[in-house]
Amino acid sequence: MSEWKDLRIGDIGEVITGKTPSKNNPEEWGTEMPFITPSDYKSYRKFANSSERKLSRAGIDRFSNKVLPQNSVLVTCIGSDMGKVVINKIPVVTNQQINSIIPNTDIITSDFLYYQLVNIYDTLRVYGGDGTAVPIVNKSDFEGIELSLPLIPEQKAIAGVLSSLDGKIDLLHRQNKTLEAMAETFFRQWFIEAKPQPSPNLSQRERNKIMKDESWEEKPLDEIADFLNGLACQKYPPKNEIEKLHVLKIKELRNGFTENSDWASTDIANEYIIENGDVIFSWSGSLMVKIWDGEKCILNQHLFKVASHNYPKWFYYFWTKHHLEKFISIAESKSTTMGHIKREDLSNSIVLIPEETELKEMDNSISPILDKIIINNRQIRTLEKLRGTLLPKLMSGEVRVNPGGMK
Repeated sequence: MSEWKDLRIGDIGEVITGKTPSKNNPEEWGTEMPFITPSDYKSYRKFANSSERKLSRAGIDRFSNKVLPQNSVLVTCIGSDMGKVVINKIPVVTNQQINSIIPNTDIITSDFLYYQLVNIYDTLRVYGGDGTAVPIVNKSDFEGIELSLPLIPEQKAIAGVLSSLDGKIDLLHRQNKTLEAMAETFFRQWFIEAKPQPSPNLSQRERNKIMKDESWEEKPLDEIADFLNGLACQKYPPKNEIEKLHVLKIKELRNGFTENSDWASTDIANEYIIENGDVIFSWSGSLMVKIWDGEKCILNQHLFKVASHNYPKWFYYFWTKHHLEKFISIAESKSTTMGHIKREDLSNSIVLIPEETELKEMDNSISPILDKIIINNRQIRTLEKLRGTLLPKLMSGEVRVNPGGMK
């Protein structure tokens, strides 16, 4: 590593701390300039190209902070999202939770800087004040953090290896999003969208097809699937460092596991073990339904594991998802701080059951789509593990890369 150099972040580019325009001045908000906050960071996305809010032209003119040119590197430096990193591909401004670097391209590439900052996630957490209520890395401390840099050609080669993995991961995520939308479209066409009443102008065959739905059975949601509530996992602490698994809570269901996630003993009933591909329904707090795409783990209370011996996965997944908006409304109406639904709400949610032969025909169309999503999720996890293994080795120079390949 003789040609590698240790440089401060403040020496490799200009550091900009964002700010938030006045919420009381609607003229500053509009459609012109993306306003990036940590909520715009996606867990699998390297680039930030869109945001929930934008500034108007007047807002841009009045904004006292600097507009960040494309290929700046944006790092969250306050709060629970500390250490998340993205690159902007279009000009943006940010809020005060983000320190951004406009890199000096004679010293460092944006891609290499991105991966170096991803690699020092734990360092940023330490700078932010481990154990403090609101962790924060101020601008001067951030500028003083040192990074190791090889020459530009090797930076590009290293970033190329990692970017290739990220590109494959992103492609699989986008493919899954398309596949689920396709499957849900089938479901809605068959079960949700209003069907026309038979008309005298239709053939008898067409009339029969429409009227066939009258033979469909109605059942409560909790009769087509089992809704298994999770454990109070704090009662099952790990007995050792081997026989343990992460605890799946509401936060992890949304954002995945972190170093702060809890562990529990595997000495529990097997039905509480969650595998990639299981359907999970958060019925308390932040309600959501998700096909679990993470590692093997243990189901915590406030989450249902949804499964059925009689109906295919897509059937109970999309029916639960269909009723989710109603469940959210019920939870929000509670006077408690953590809104929730009850099992009686499942019993009051009606599901349409087609005849067996028709359900099999539907299953032939949708099950392969969900199977592909689950296969993609497993491939994503494999690629993420490979990326996680390579990242610190490449960033430290333990594994060397040049334009000819890895050493």
